[in-house]
Amino acid sequence: MVKIGVVGAGHLGKIHIRILRDCDFVELVGFHDFDPEVAQKVEEEFGVKSFESMESLINEVDIIDVVTPTQGHYEVAQMAMRNFKHVFIEKPIASTIEESQKLMSLSIEANVKVQIGHVERFNPGFIAAQDYLDNPMFIETHRLAQFNPRGTDVSVVLDLMIHDIDIVLSVVKSNVKNIYASGVSVVSDTPDIANARIEFDNGCVANLTASRMSMKNMRKSRFFQKDAYIAVDFLDKTSETIKMKDVDENAVDPFAVTIDLGDKGFKQIDIIKDEAEPNNAILEELKSFVSAIENDTTPPVSISDGHNALKVALDIMKKIA
Repeated sequence: MVKIGVVGAGHLGKIHIRILRDCDFVELVGFHDFDPEVAQKVEEEFGVKSFESMESLINEVDIIDVVTPTQGHYEVAQMAMRNFKHVFIEKPIASTIEESQKLMSLSIEANVKVQIGHVERFNPGFIAAQDYLDNPMFIETHRLAQFNPRGTDVSVVLDLMIHDIDIVLSVVKSNVKNIYASGVSVVSDTPDIANARIEFDNGCVANLTASRMSMKNMRKSRFFQKDAYIAVDFLDKTSETIKMKDVDENAVDPFAVTIDLGDKGFKQIDIIKDEAEPNNAILEELKSFVSAIENDTTPPVSISDGHNALKVALDIMKKIA
């Protein structure tokens, strides 16, 4: 069985440790945290071995799971790759484009697989919606969160909006043409509220809003395309698709919602609500990475996906600045 070690035992790191300890597709060897007091508490709480150094942990595993604060992603990931270990990196991939580019080069040189933790790709609502997404031309996203001091070491763009940036880039198969953005710092040193308009070469426009100063939590995306509207609620993990299709006048369903377009005929409106099975998205993304290693396939959220999302996020931050 493939062996894995976790670096970083903070809030999210503990979630990874618990999931990996209890799963059956990989062996959790242990973890390392740079704070000895944190390491001791987590070792006692989870019954998982704490390694005193990152080097000693790397030597004992096949995969390093990087769950440190963003500023530490590059240091941990590059050390693991230089020791020919596969690497899972929580989003965002790194702090700078230069770090991201170096990690991409290292992954090729070391011939190791890297997956980035853009967990919303594994949200049941989004998974169900993918069957209906077909060249959307307008996308609107809202990711609002109540204030939490954790995560304010980075801009809301890197903390929250990057989830939706990755989703949009995975859906729109076109290059970014223009970016317009604005944001406001309310309580932290970096923007706490931000809005970005991303224009693509194919004409698609994505309007993204992220805030960590909201009175309620919201994670919704809406995709508009020819003859269809798809809404995904990432918080409730559901999706709804409204499709319009041409129907013959003699075949109009009397119980369906129809639109009479005169000389252009009739369109019938179908409302499709997903019946996706609930899942643990973090468990699924880690499982998918192990599967990619064992089957020698490309990870579902590749290192280049993480690099592209970071590039757009940093471009948005520059526009805000």
